[in-house]
Parts: sequence; C-alpha cells; structure tokens
Amino acid sequence: MNSEDRQLRRGWTTGACAAAAAKAACAALLCGDFPDPVEITLPGGTRPAFALATQRLGGGEAMAGIVKDAGDDPDVTHGALVMATVRPGAPGSGITFKAGAGVGTVTRPGLPLPVGEPAINPAPRRMIAQAVSEVAGQAADFEVEISVANGEKLALKTLNGRLGIVGGLSILGTTGIVIPYSCSAWIHGINQGIDVARAAGLDHVAGATGATSEAAVQKFHNLSEIALIDMGDFIGGMLKYIRKHPVAKVTVAGGVAKMTKLAQGMLDVHSKRGLADMEALAAIAAGTGGSAALVERIRTANTVSEAFQHAAAEGLPLGDTIAARAWPAAAAVLGDPGIALEILVFDREGRLMGRQPFRASSLAIPRD
Repeated sequence: MNSEDRQLRRGWTTGACAAAAAKAACAALLCGDFPDPVEITLPGGTRPAFALATQRLGGGEAMAGIVKDAGDDPDVTHGALVMATVRPGAPGSGITFKAGAGVGTVTRPGLPLPVGEPAINPAPRRMIAQAVSEVAGQAADFEVEISVANGEKLALKTLNGRLGIVGGLSILGTTGIVIPYSCSAWIHGINQGIDVARAAGLDHVAGATGATSEAAVQKFHNLSEIALIDMGDFIGGMLKYIRKHPVAKVTVAGGVAKMTKLAQGMLDVHSKRGLADMEALAAIAAGTGGSAALVERIRTANTVSEAFQHAAAEGLPLGDTIAARAWPAAAAVLGDPGIALEILVFDREGRLMGRQPFRASSLAIPRD
C-alpha cells in the first residue's frame, strides 16, 4: 500500500488538549491526584483519553500538560506542549480564562472574542468548561490559564499577527478532532480575515493564491496587511463568504496557472482538483490573434507558465484574456451589484500579466 492509499490518522486540536489538561489539573486541585490518562467528552460524544506529559501541584493551583498529537496532518502545533493551570476563582465567577505564555490576546475587533480576551476560541472554552464540570460540577468557580510551550515562536508561522492576535497561538477546534489535510481550518482563517477587515472599516480586500501574488497585489494597490486574505486555492470559499458578508471591492489575485484554472471555471484551484486545460489555453491564444506556431507551442507546453512565456515572446496579451475570462467565474459566486470585482494575474516574479478592472459583480448567483 502506498502512502496515498493509506488511511490517514486523525489527531486532536489544541482545544481538546487544553480541555483534557484542565480536567486533570482540576481533579488534582480537588482530590490531590492527577488522572492519567484523562478522558474528556468531545462535542460529538466521543471520549478520547490523553496521557499527561507534565504535572505540578502546589501553592493553591495545579498544572497539567499534554503533548498535542495532530495525527497525519501537517499542523504547526503538532508536538506542542499544551498546559492548563487551574486555580480557585472568585465565588460566582464560573469558569474564567487567562492567556498564559504562548497563548495570544485579541487586539482587533472582528474575531469571535472581544478585544483584550485570551485567544481561546468559543468552542474550546465550552470544551474546557465541560471537562472541568465533569470533576467539579456545573457550579464550579475556577480560573483556567492555558499556555503553550514555545507558542509565541510557533505563532509566527500562522496568520495570527495579521488577525490582531498577539503574544502567541490561538486555542482552536470546533469538534476537538483534527482531520488530516482538511480545508476547514484554512476556510476558517479566510473567514476570520474577512471579519477583521470588515470590523476595521475596510472597503477593499484582496484574496491571493500565494505569497508572490499577495506581495504583488499589496504593492499594486498599496493595501494594508489587514486587507490581505490568504485564500490559497479556495477562491470559491472566499467569495461565498464575502457574498454573505459584503465588502465594497474585492480583488482576486493569483499566478498564471491558478488564474487560468479560474478562467476555465474551477473555483478550487488545487492541483488535486485538476490541471489547467492546455488545449483550451491554446484555443484562447488562437482566438486572440496568436500565430499557428504560437498556438502549437502553447498546446504542447509543459506548464502554464511556459505557455505564458511563449505568448509574451510574441507580444500576445494572454494574461488580459485570462483575467477577462476568470472574472465571470468569480462574479457568478458573488452575484451582487454592490460588490465590485477585480482580477489580477501575476507571474512567478510578481509581474502583472493581466487585469480585469473593477466592475459590479451582478451576475446570477449559482447554487452552492
């Protein structure tokens, strides 16, 4: 069996690890002993058990730590030590949360937490409260401090800084389970980026498929960092969210290959979803005045980038044609005359290869 056919192993979110650590710490604080392994109930009803990697009891508080196992997902927090320190809270306070070392604090509006709150998302908060209540009862009053070893450095590999989460990681996870290579986490990040931009009062956001196109579109429009949405391959996902949470102006920016896929109607432009149709690209070149020799070179090109190089050598503005054809595919998702849409096509060096300027995306909305 090759690696692609092997069943990928699921893992646990930081929220699930934090909940298990909090339950173990609370149990030790109340009873003097740490349950190891410690079981928690996830939102879906499953009850996984977690082994403790570290523990400490004394001074009126208890701390337990769990090493996150993300399964076969390439998660930046895989192997991170997630710790919960539990101490008595004020009478009637319920479960309160504190950001420890390596956990960020919210500094911008638009996220599902108020400014100044620890970046422990609502679903993990509910998991932690449920886990604590399993050993302390529903009327428990505790402060739960969550920390992640080396979390501030790990956060530099995430979009937290752009979202206004400073000082460390976010504690995430809706179900408690990490599904390997799931797009849900990326889509969640796209949605949060749009929410933060809207809350900041921005009227223009730009979704980019990669780092080169992101830097290029930021320079082209002199955009702030908050306006940049790391949409990756999920063009359709970003546009669907904007349709429900409108922004006046939207730029879709990407490299020649991914924008060619968009021009051919693909809204998820990952390579696993299909390759650009070189025959169709050659036909486009023929229809825009390309010579027979150029059309043949494009048809037999190894990559879209090579095809664009051939077109540029002949002076054919292939990028403008691709942008013009990509625009209706993206506009059909928005379908809102109040949202102006622009398409920008860049090469690997960030040079502008094609543009379809802003105009109202008033096409009919297709079914999801």
